[in-house]
Amino acid sequence: MSSSGKIRAIALVSGGLDSSLAVAVCRELGIEVVGLHFTNVFHAGKGDEGGAARRSAEALGIELIERSSTPMLMAAVRNPRFGFGKHLNPCMDCREHMLREARAMLEDVGAKFIVSGEVLGQRPMSQRGDAMKRIDREAGVEGLVLRPLCARVMAESIPEKRGWVDRGKLLGIHGRSRRAQYELARRLGVTVFASPAGGCLLTDPGFSARLEELMEHDPDFDENDVELLKHGRHFRLAGHARAVVGRNQEDNEGIEALVRPGDVLVEVTAGSCPTTLLRGEVSEQALETAAALTARYAKSRDLPEVECEYWSPAGGGERGSGTRLTVVPADEDTVDRLAVGRVND
Repeated sequence: MSSSGKIRAIALVSGGLDSSLAVAVCRELGIEVVGLHFTNVFHAGKGDEGGAARRSAEALGIELIERSSTPMLMAAVRNPRFGFGKHLNPCMDCREHMLREARAMLEDVGAKFIVSGEVLGQRPMSQRGDAMKRIDREAGVEGLVLRPLCARVMAESIPEKRGWVDRGKLLGIHGRSRRAQYELARRLGVTVFASPAGGCLLTDPGFSARLEELMEHDPDFDENDVELLKHGRHFRLAGHARAVVGRNQEDNEGIEALVRPGDVLVEVTAGSCPTTLLRGEVSEQALETAAALTARYAKSRDLPEVECEYWSPAGGGERGSGTRLTVVPADEDTVDRLAVGRVND
């Protein structure tokens, strides 16, 4: 219980509509809420990890605690305890981890229970009734999780049984439609929330294809490798090498920021062009192919031959002083054969 005499709860806050509504409903019922948000390397946003949750918490007027779930997710995509969803999303592992962590924090923040914005039946893997019960059991939070948006179509939780919240004022939303949530948002004045499209790249088919291919060829991949998957066009080259070709200036800058020892950058020597990062076994063949791919996406792609240069920034090399080579731009057959998780160019 808080110093104000109110019952306090920890709410899992993603920054999305459902978690924002769950907090708003609890506050309307007189519950003092502390938000808990988990950041991770698989977040879809570039440079705004946790931003949606912070904006939501500020709009709702609650404290927000942030924790990283990256180590757990890195382990889960290699070996999920509960299996994957449609792609490489270990949703049940992720949910179990968040609830377990929230349970461990209850005493520290003076909270009695956990609040979740989950809606029964909204997601096919982690929000089925049987899955939610199993996750609660595995996380050691049976009865401690209040799901205000769907509480009336689920068994009573401890907060309801003990009278900390009035079950009659909770909701019975279920299924995949969000109409009821939008109506509730209008009633409660909740206007700050992220798009419901989802913020986890592990549910994205293109990203998942890239990650699956990375795990196959580089099982010891790290966070830097995952961040690199978020940028550019990816190609698997001969000799255990990967080329990442930027799509635009933002990609080029993101790729350069991720350079580490052993990496090589490739660009054409004249005109606007993508930046290509070559990682792995940097053989002569790999360099030539990376240069051909770079030329393929440069403005000079229609020329019979294009001059490129390559250098190693981590090794002290600088743009404009690298080794030069002349290549024929890669053709479409080469692109199709080498592309990993290809989306529209």
